Amino acid sequence: MLNIQEFDEGLRIEVKVQPRSSRNQISGEQDGALKVKLTAPPVEGEANDACIRYVAGLLGVPRSSVDILRGRTSRKKTLRVRGLPPQAVQKLLTDSPPS
Repeated sequence: MLNIQEFDEGLRIEVKVQPRSSRNQISGEQDGALKVKLTAPPVEGEANDACIRYVAGLLGVPRSSVDILRGRTSRKKTLRVRGLPPQAVQKLLTDSPPS
């Protein structure tokens, strides 16, 4: 099960990113973290931007509602999502087909 934590300013979601993949997709879960494959390279913030765009698109929220709290230079990231309840995020992320 995904580790989704509620706090005053939204939700925290742990994400493990694999850059330079053949396509953007969710590839499962590892130790409570959402595994996300991205086509973007880990250069000059491209993978971070791609991660935010992809997760925001899956959740149906504006990109401004998703940001990186920790892990800007790491594959393990903590995202903040505003505007959705934890149950909705859990369902949207675990039921999302690969895109």
